[in-house]
Amino acid sequence: MSKLFILLAILLIILLVNWSAKAGENELHGRSQSVYTEEPYVGFVTIVLNNNVISEVSFQIVDTLKNEVFGPDYEKHFPNNEFYQQQCRNDWQGVVNYPKELIKKQNIDSVDAVSGATWSYNIFKASVIKALEK
Repeated sequence: MSKLFILLAILLIILLVNWSAKAGENELHGRSQSVYTEEPYVGFVTIVLNNNVISEVSFQIVDTLKNEVFGPDYEKHFPNNEFYQQQCRNDWQGVVNYPKELIKKQNIDSVDAVSGATWSYNIFKASVIKALEK
C-alpha cells in the first residue's frame, strides 16, 4: 500500500510541476513507454515553445515499479551485473543530452541516439512525438 502511495505521490508531483505557473499555450507535455510496454518505465517530457521555437526541454524516466526517477545512481539496482550498470550509465547520458540536442536541432528526427543509450532515446523520442501531436 505504501508503494502505491509513493508512486501516486511521484506522479502527482510530476503533474503539478508540469502544470506550474508557466504552463500555457506554449508548453507541451508528452508521456510514453515507447515499445517497452511490458516494462515499468514511463518517459515524461515537457517542451516549451517560444514563437514556434523549442526553447526548453525537460525529460525524465520514472520506474513505476520501484517508485523512483531514473537517475545517475540507478545502476545500484544491478550490483553484480557490470553490463546493466554500464547500460544505466549510457542511458543516463542520453537522458541528460537528448533535451539539449532537441533544443539545438529543433527536430526530433535530427537528434541522434547516444551510443549504447537506445532505450532512453526511444522513450525520449516517443514522448516528444506525443507532446508535439497536441
